[in-house]
Amino acid sequence: MQSDTQVPGREQKELACLYEIAQALSRTRNLRSALEAALGILARMLGMTRGAISILNSDNSELQVEIAPGLSSSARRRGRYKVGEGVTGHVVATGEPVIVPRVSQDPRFLNRTQSRGDILTYDLSFLCVPVNVDGRTIGALSVDRPFSDTIRLEEDLRFLTILSGLIAQTVGRLQAFEAERETLLTENRSLRRALAEKYEIGNFIGRSGRILDVLEMVARVAGSNATVLLRGESGTGKSLIAKAIHYNSPRKERPFVTVNCSALPEGLMESELFGHEKGAFTGASARKIGRFEAAEGGTIFLDEIGELSHPVQVKLLHVIQEREFQRLGGVKSIRSDVRIVAATNRDLEEALKQGEFREDLYYRLNVFPIYLPPLRERKTDITLLAEHFLDRFSRENGKAIRRLSSAAIDLLMAYHWPGNVRELQNCMERAVLVCDEDVLRSVHLPPTLQGPEMEGNEGRSMQSLSRAVEQVERDLIIDALKEAGGIQTRAARLLDASLRVLHYKIHKYGIDPDMYKMSKRS
Repeated sequence: MQSDTQVPGREQKELACLYEIAQALSRTRNLRSALEAALGILARMLGMTRGAISILNSDNSELQVEIAPGLSSSARRRGRYKVGEGVTGHVVATGEPVIVPRVSQDPRFLNRTQSRGDILTYDLSFLCVPVNVDGRTIGALSVDRPFSDTIRLEEDLRFLTILSGLIAQTVGRLQAFEAERETLLTENRSLRRALAEKYEIGNFIGRSGRILDVLEMVARVAGSNATVLLRGESGTGKSLIAKAIHYNSPRKERPFVTVNCSALPEGLMESELFGHEKGAFTGASARKIGRFEAAEGGTIFLDEIGELSHPVQVKLLHVIQEREFQRLGGVKSIRSDVRIVAATNRDLEEALKQGEFREDLYYRLNVFPIYLPPLRERKTDITLLAEHFLDRFSRENGKAIRRLSSAAIDLLMAYHWPGNVRELQNCMERAVLVCDEDVLRSVHLPPTLQGPEMEGNEGRSMQSLSRAVEQVERDLIIDALKEAGGIQTRAARLLDASLRVLHYKIHKYGIDPDMYKMSKRS
């Protein structure tokens, strides 16, 4: 007598088959190859041949044979069924499994794929079970069996029902994975399109001759693989120009990776650029991919290149010359297809004289230099940039500031901007935050723009208050004259002031009303 712990031969085979199929389904994220592997195991271990998985197309309510190892593509195309049509269509329509003991004697069996030849000459059994995902039938699993009185088809059907549940779980998991992957790919494509549009050369703010020369050079070099060296003071927009070069190049679909060469200590820079192997140094518990590997096929932007140490300069020179590198602690050379854009605010020629920068690296980087002028050398762009930042920060902070006052523009134009565009951006952000009117006036600008500081706290406070009142008065009078087209009587009415007081203030502040006779806003 067989003990309860003994497993009958059939059940043992079924368990072994389920285990192998589960392993095959878990090893890959490719849905088709996973399901083909499962049907192959089913045929090899249990003799269930011509396994097929048909999937329901919800758009046209038609079933299509999708997975069928050994079945030609033309045969799969013929394997189409309407819901309710044939055995497979009936299973999907009802959600109930079906056994056809002898296909030659059942008119429901259509043999659309014609893979069995003349079914009247075959003694085959056919089993079909629904595949359900989240409570809905998405398709069917079917197999052939050589007809035999000794094979218990009900047990086969029970096993196939269990298997269809396992397949359904895999299909659901992989479909969710593919949906998430497709969402991420769509978002990635959308982000790359947005970045490409943002950094289009025509979108840059500036119409001065100096900045137009820069943009022309960017347009010329972007399509090449030439190394670019961006020169200019801090805050002149080197990072924006680097991105413009990348997103207007054939590499725009590949990564853009930024490395600030002054932000990391010398001991970490080599690992950051080229990566390291596990155990390369104390604390290296795992392999790390460097920035050059991360930028493969794209562009690496080496900001503040003049701050690199001599040992890292040597390794960077090797990458530029040989187009390959090794991870720290590694022995394998890794090929590198990366475009290099470097930037510095240092005088590299002076650094060469002092022995702080390698001459050979300098000439390798200086293939196509672009000099970014400071803001004080492109005065005509100050107003354009200020208005751009005014609009941007007004929207971000929910304010309705329409424009800059004339006095505010005068102050912006008179300032020397040692921090360049970055300082102007910070200045406008602060001004928007303190402004509660629909016009941003000079009093809203930072004190650094208002003129030299006065000696003594008390004296400075009194001077600042007096100057602020005068500046507000001057702004209001100029705005009223603009609105009135230079007509003083109309401007006086707008200000709710007498004409005599207006004349006095115009004379006091040196305002010329004739300048505004043609400026009345429509």
